[in-house]
Amino acid sequence: MLAALRHIDCWIFDLDNSLYPASANLFELIDIRMGEFIQQLLGCGPQEARQVQKSHFHEHGTTLAGLMIANGVDPRTFLNFVHDIDLARISSDPGTVRAIGRLPGRKLVFTNGDADYAGRVLDRLGLTGLFDGIHDIHAMNYVPKPNPAAYAAMCALHGIEPKTALFVEDMARNLAPAKALGMTTVWIDNGSELGDHEADPAFIDYRIADIGAWLDEIMGNQAQ
Repeated sequence: MLAALRHIDCWIFDLDNSLYPASANLFELIDIRMGEFIQQLLGCGPQEARQVQKSHFHEHGTTLAGLMIANGVDPRTFLNFVHDIDLARISSDPGTVRAIGRLPGRKLVFTNGDADYAGRVLDRLGLTGLFDGIHDIHAMNYVPKPNPAAYAAMCALHGIEPKTALFVEDMARNLAPAKALGMTTVWIDNGSELGDHEADPAFIDYRIADIGAWLDEIMGNQAQ
């Protein structure tokens, strides 16, 4: 393994647009479902629903957080609705599966989505059974990334020592709280929507384009 990372004993991964390419654009399907949910909730048209959706996302970190505050939306009802999508756009990448399987120590998924959806995605990616846990929006008590409280709660619940943990994420701004705790940070700069928003080298240790290729590189490109 790359010498600079030999101290890492906990590997934490964002899910969407991180464990699969942003070009798969699953969020397009989730966006459609969010719009439909907001239209039904507010009795409005698609244009207004879009404005509400994006306003909540920018202000609160997730559309769900904004809808809970503004409209008292039940989180499970919302998540079940918006994640009811076809996952045919994503598929298993043998290189990524192999690389993640070879990592020493614990491996966790840290997602603003929920565990049911995350499990479906991991299964589609051939990654089922490779992770030791999923810290989802329910476990965060609906306080999403990048709120620092979400990171501190994850570390407390899973017994993570931040200085020996590494966090991989496609949204650069979500790395800042991890870095503040002492984690090693990896930004997947792969073109995801607003992925480069608030990006700052001060809280980004590694900037990569593909998770499987990078993991192979740091592990020494050794086949399993």
